[in-house]
Amino acid sequence: MKNKLPHLLAFFMISFGSYAQNVADSLETSMNQNLLQINGYQRILQNLEAIPNGMTLGGYAEVLYNQPESVNGEIDVQRLILLFGYKFDDRTQFVTELEFEHVKEVYIEQAFVNYSVNNSLNVRAGLMLVPMGIINEYHEPTTFNGVERPSMDNKLVPTTWREIGIGVSGRSDAMSMRYQAYIFNGFLSHNGTTGLVQGSNGLRSGRQKGAESVFRTPNLSMKLDFYGINGLRLGLSGYFGRTQAANEVFDTSGSTVGLSMIGFDARYNLRKFTARCQYITSSIKDAFEYNQLTVKDLGSGMSGYYIEGAYNLLPIRNRQRLFAFVRYENFDTHASVPSNTDRNAAYHRKEITTGLSYHLAPGAVFKMDYQSKSTGLDDDAKGQINAGVGVWF
Repeated sequence: MKNKLPHLLAFFMISFGSYAQNVADSLETSMNQNLLQINGYQRILQNLEAIPNGMTLGGYAEVLYNQPESVNGEIDVQRLILLFGYKFDDRTQFVTELEFEHVKEVYIEQAFVNYSVNNSLNVRAGLMLVPMGIINEYHEPTTFNGVERPSMDNKLVPTTWREIGIGVSGRSDAMSMRYQAYIFNGFLSHNGTTGLVQGSNGLRSGRQKGAESVFRTPNLSMKLDFYGINGLRLGLSGYFGRTQAANEVFDTSGSTVGLSMIGFDARYNLRKFTARCQYITSSIKDAFEYNQLTVKDLGSGMSGYYIEGAYNLLPIRNRQRLFAFVRYENFDTHASVPSNTDRNAAYHRKEITTGLSYHLAPGAVFKMDYQSKSTGLDDDAKGQINAGVGVWF
């Protein structure tokens, strides 16, 4: 892994040098800028603004091929999503997202009512995405590089993270700021039979996804996005609360844990160069009691980051774009552990992903990349080739 870092630095140097030669080029078209800055439900709400009332439709899909070293590969319709929006009047809209995963699994990813009080304040209630980091809200296939989403967003955030809640959102153009604040139900840490959260994948298995969700303790989620500098978007996220547990064990010590999660993200887009980074850290209270009750290995702290740079290899005036990119990830679901749990070095993961994203049109992309994965237990990196096609409309 260490000997790959010089290649990472070299990529950035080459990209910067190429960018300097093109400094006189015009800016990306507004269409391409917008594709990098909005997501599926935001586009649905924008489309609803253009009609007096009625319904609008959107969607996205990914068909992927994963080929790890020395084992069988997998070809999969990983997800196909249909987005529907309905406008009742100038103030009231409904947005829902129907998701098919691996052809045979069906989920509702979003289903919320949006009431516009004024231009800077909306009240929302229903099943919504938790605003944490980049990918959990911006995961349409043409909005990120790489066949697969960043792995740290799978383990730490964990995307796609959605729960039932109520709150407010809006923006202040005078302050160049977008805000969100919601009350959600929390993760389910114990279902009455076994503990659901653990060291290997953190809180992921505790997502309730709006399906007969257990609710006892409200959790607070907030995010601020700053967009006052041309081409730069900064995000600060926070999530605070406590997990839920089934009635059979709710009063049992260790059935729930406290959670504080902080995230910082940045996205930069200027001419042919784009970059992004993200940092997530979580503090888990009462992990000692939880592991004692469940015989799990949940850490008391999780953290990680990634950095990514990409450069468009095609002329800037070309409608198509071909991005060469590289991403480095470093994350640990055992960043700290309680005294009754041994730290597992295999949960400290490092990945380098490098590849191409070929945008045939705004909304259609072919992707190919190579991933090198290692852990703190085994620094001998394992390789994986990925390819896929994605659409968003």
